[in-house]
Amino acid sequence: MSLITVGTMAFDAIETPFGKTDKIVGGSALYVAYAASNFIKPVQQISIVGYDFPKEEMEELKSRGVQLEGVEIVPDKKSFFWSGRYHEDMNSRDTLITDLNVLADFNPKIPDSYQGAEFLMLGNLSPDVQLSVIKQLKTRPKLIVMDTMNFWMEIAMDGLKEVLKHVDLLMVNDAEARQLSGEFSLVKAARKIIAMGPKYLIIKKGEHGALLFHGDSVFSAPALPLEEVFDPTGAGDTFAGGFIGFLAKTADISFENMKRAIIVGSALASFCVEKFGPTRLKEISSEDIEGRIQQFRELVGFEIELV
Repeated sequence: MSLITVGTMAFDAIETPFGKTDKIVGGSALYVAYAASNFIKPVQQISIVGYDFPKEEMEELKSRGVQLEGVEIVPDKKSFFWSGRYHEDMNSRDTLITDLNVLADFNPKIPDSYQGAEFLMLGNLSPDVQLSVIKQLKTRPKLIVMDTMNFWMEIAMDGLKEVLKHVDLLMVNDAEARQLSGEFSLVKAARKIIAMGPKYLIIKKGEHGALLFHGDSVFSAPALPLEEVFDPTGAGDTFAGGFIGFLAKTADISFENMKRAIIVGSALASFCVEKFGPTRLKEISSEDIEGRIQQFRELVGFEIELV
């Protein structure tokens, strides 16, 4: 099995109540790759970077089975840069700087060596870019997963609705689900969104877990209670990488296996928030991941007798 991931590889400057970092690698495709590579190889990356993106980061990715043939390096421009400050609750943040740089010219091309991949993860990008990737594939993947955000709903809703007709699963947070559907109830929102095209929908609720919808079936997954959340940047992309990486490893895209994949994704995301950027993801072992998944098992497991 192989997985194509499309998204950003970038620099972030992050400030949280726990500290700050002026420049650290980030981007949706980077987090997805680090998470997914724990389960599936190769991860076939499609992105764009400038001359300033660290060569040592590229080598680190390669060492984990991430193929970079689809990463365009622009020799005379800088990489995408984002700066943000998180509020005390760590759920809301202010964007301070967004420098598109190379991302302004991102027109992804799928290398011939990537053709035939069974899984596709479309990171949060312009709907036009997402659709162009799908249309370049000669064989439709077994599963196409897509992420998006409120920004695209505000400026490119028609394009977004067109992409939704071509994907199998959409990932959004609760506010985005409400905005996309026009419904406050997440159950009603899910019904409307699934009618737009995707067979499956995951609604992420941050520290309150995630919901998986398919037809009349619903699965609610908890989030692991953490004493400290150091940096939530990239947690959603890490969740996506763990989710699709596990599905690719098991080659099972049933609703039942997606339940397991949500727990795996949640476990990976719980590591991500423990340090700035992808730092923690580079440190964890398979034993660490299994231990964290066991914590989730203990969190939701109980017995009851009604007398």
